[in-house]
Amino acid sequence: MRDHPRLPTAPGFWRSPLRGPWFTSVLGLVLLAGITVLFVTGLVSYAAYNPDLSPVNDTTPDKGVLGFYLFAWPVGPVWLYRFTQGVHVTLGVTLVPVLLAKLWSVVPRLFTLPPARSLAHALERLSLLLLVGGGLFEFTTGVLNVQLAYVFPGSFYPLHFYGAWVFFAAFVAHAVLKAPAAVRTVRRRREEPESDLSAPRPDPPTVSRRGALWLVGGGSLLLFLTTVGQSLGGPFRRTALLAPHGGPDPGGGPNGFQINKTAGYAGIDAAETGEEAWRLVVTGRTGTVRLSRAELLRLPQHSSSLPIACVEGWSTADQWWRGVRLRDLAALAGYDGEVPDVFVESLQRHGAFRRAALRANQVADGRSLLALSVNGEDLSMDHGYPARIIVPAAPGVLNTKWVARLTFGDL
Repeated sequence: MRDHPRLPTAPGFWRSPLRGPWFTSVLGLVLLAGITVLFVTGLVSYAAYNPDLSPVNDTTPDKGVLGFYLFAWPVGPVWLYRFTQGVHVTLGVTLVPVLLAKLWSVVPRLFTLPPARSLAHALERLSLLLLVGGGLFEFTTGVLNVQLAYVFPGSFYPLHFYGAWVFFAAFVAHAVLKAPAAVRTVRRRREEPESDLSAPRPDPPTVSRRGALWLVGGGSLLLFLTTVGQSLGGPFRRTALLAPHGGPDPGGGPNGFQINKTAGYAGIDAAETGEEAWRLVVTGRTGTVRLSRAELLRLPQHSSSLPIACVEGWSTADQWWRGVRLRDLAALAGYDGEVPDVFVESLQRHGAFRRAALRANQVADGRSLLALSVNGEDLSMDHGYPARIIVPAAPGVLNTKWVARLTFGDL
């Protein structure tokens, strides 16, 4: 039955004249470079959360030796996370047509019978299962998360984290085995080596292999142009049709820039943010201080021009923030001359990152603020009124909104 021409297990079932070692090798080498960049920028993004500082910054269980690369995230340049995560998300979306074309080019091998001719062949097929399954899982979860349509059970962060390690391990093994042959095939160009990828009885061609590569490249370019504006902003914002956060025009006024979660979504009651009800609780070496918003405004005010950049790949242009420096609040709590870590808690009662930890280097930076206003006006409720954190180069979720408590000390 495996040789029946109507079954995908038969070589004659696959009739496209485009399939062949050269076409597959070109796509494979593009993915080799692209996925390597994706993996590195993914590790960088994970490190940006300072996940070994406090459990609230990373809920990934039992990461063990997979956390070996962690380092203290710097505070400059201010656009660092905006750039690295923008590259990660934009490149991931751009590579989708290349990944699909590569899978299409090798799909006959997935139906080869018998499924395992030897132990070595069985291990190779298993690695392909992890490679294909892991690749589809990583790209699918990543795209859905960017589009705010994540439907997988369980948190995106640990699933994407462990999925990345499984996929990349299979990817490295596959690259070691196949990359040398792929390079030789591409260099030969005109000499197409015999392979089970080529159809034994191909249909007449309607497009050349180079034409098919141009089609794949055009699809990638289209996705790039409709995504990259989420990170670059400026005139490219108008082409960011895939941007889920406000599109090219997120609103007017000084507070008219992208947000992740509204006050309504976070369950913030306007009554608890009012002048009479809200107090910032600052705790440290010398005890606890409670400050109203009016008292915070009487403290020395400082300004910072900083963007907000999110793990989902979107970012704002630089906004002009004004408020009290975090290191000045640390001094009120008894840390004059030395700056400790800080544990930040929000009025938000449910959901991830309602609490966050910042390292001492982030607290010490003069641009790190408990912001009270932005672009010359008070924060709106959706942007964190009565007070929010803004820190240079930090992921957006660490810029906690609706701040209720700051606890300074070694974490």
